Amino acid sequence: MKKLYYSIREVSTQTGVEPHVLRFWEKEFPMLRPRRGRSGNRFYRERDIRIVLAIKELRHNKKYTVKGAVERLKEHPSLWQQHSLQPKVEERPEPQHSGALLSDLRGMLLELKNLIDGKT
Repeated sequence: MKKLYYSIREVSTQTGVEPHVLRFWEKEFPMLRPRRGRSGNRFYRERDIRIVLAIKELRHNKKYTVKGAVERLKEHPSLWQQHSLQPKVEERPEPQHSGALLSDLRGMLLELKNLIDGKT
């Protein structure tokens, strides 16, 4: 479900960018301006999240300097407009379990069940 606004923590989790880096980028990138509530909390819109993803791409993957990334985004606003907000699904390898470990675990769980049920 889409929300209108996201907290800095939600944006950090979604984009993989630490909150202190997001606050720094706000100072350096004029196009990144999340709204602020009465208490000063930041509220990011989808547009802001797209900009964060574009900045991350330029800074981390393409190795742009902050100044270079600012210039690139000013010249080509389509860079942040095309970013997808769909979370990337990480492929995790299937865990390798030994049969003995699973058998031991099953035995311990059965013992625990018997203790709870009052059987000894």
